[in-house]
Amino acid sequence: MEVEARAAGFQPVSVTVRATTRAGYFPGAVPITVKMIAERGTGRLLGAQLVGREGSGKRVDVCAVALWNEMTVEEMTSLDLGYAPPFSPVWDPVLVAARKAAAAI
Repeated sequence: MEVEARAAGFQPVSVTVRATTRAGYFPGAVPITVKMIAERGTGRLLGAQLVGREGSGKRVDVCAVALWNEMTVEEMTSLDLGYAPPFSPVWDPVLVAARKAAAAI
């Protein structure tokens, strides 16, 4: 994604977060990886990739909405995503990636 972002004239910043799909103490938590790319300076989300099993599809929907609305990764850190141990840890992996990307801008 960084190659495409540079080709489009952006200066991308990329971060990767490895987490779990559920609260760590909850049975069935499996790994998920979130890669997020933002524009240096503005913080605008340029893209995201998620690799994992359950829950990856719905989490990528959050990123798609952020892209459509031209949100910054800083704005994404304020998203109020639902928390329930069977479906997500306290800090959803998408929010963790957004916080890491915002810090890297």
